[in-house]
Amino acid sequence: MSVTFGASTWLWTSPFSSDQADLLRGIARLGFDAVELPIEDPDLVDAQRILPILEETGLTPYLCGAFGPGRDLTSPDPAVRAHTRAYLSRLMDLAEALGIPFIAGPMYAQVGKARQLPSDERQREWDLAARELRTVATEAGNRGLKLAIEAINRFESDLVNTTADTLRLIRAIGHPAAKAMIDTFHMTLEEHDLGAAIRQAGDDLIHVQVSENHRGVTGTGLTPWQDFHEALQDIRYSGAIVIESFTPDNRDLAGAVCIWRRFAATQDEFASRGLAFMRDLFAKPANLVPLAASA
Repeated sequence: MSVTFGASTWLWTSPFSSDQADLLRGIARLGFDAVELPIEDPDLVDAQRILPILEETGLTPYLCGAFGPGRDLTSPDPAVRAHTRAYLSRLMDLAEALGIPFIAGPMYAQVGKARQLPSDERQREWDLAARELRTVATEAGNRGLKLAIEAINRFESDLVNTTADTLRLIRAIGHPAAKAMIDTFHMTLEEHDLGAAIRQAGDDLIHVQVSENHRGVTGTGLTPWQDFHEALQDIRYSGAIVIESFTPDNRDLAGAVCIWRRFAATQDEFASRGLAFMRDLFAKPANLVPLAASA
């Protein structure tokens, strides 16, 4: 089993832009192998400006989409769906330019759609998501890319909340480019058994985000990290494990994800403590648990 460790730039900033070369250098200095770039506005990101920094630092890049208002493949408005497909195409352009094998995120619907719907209406949205993502997956496959589809918790989506939901959606899409990712924050809210969910994902799992149940430093909360480690070992996962949380310094971002307090004196400390915990976790045999980082 071989994994690498990354950090999302959302830990420090929003939105990410290609002007933030010093941030990428700082992430590398903290000891990370990879960086996840959330692309809120593709116009702010020039791959040709980022590539030399990635080569200089040795960071492996990954891309995550941001699915706020107006980005919704389940919208009844064809123009909104077309706009969302165009955004996903822009992400694929960046992925190709940066040599990234997939684009990631909860790309089926706008984040924050959490409603009580009649069963026929929910099925309509499900079928629409599958149909639209089949089109997106076809484009991705033609480009040699994949889609890493993320389940998010019930407070952020009423469509795809569990790993089982993700796998059911992948089967409904019916295209080999459609794959799964997991985020331990959402899993601690939605899964009965985190390890079993990872094992169920199996070979479909191509990307992993980690965050504590309270969005704080990994190793300081209630997440069953031993189960997480053992399950990834069992499925022979060999990809990136990316720490994702959010800076409290951007009030709009912090408000959107309900972060009302700091978890560390600085975001660099947050990231470095989380990385130390994850490296310690994966350095030990899977049946041993490292001591959690001090709160």
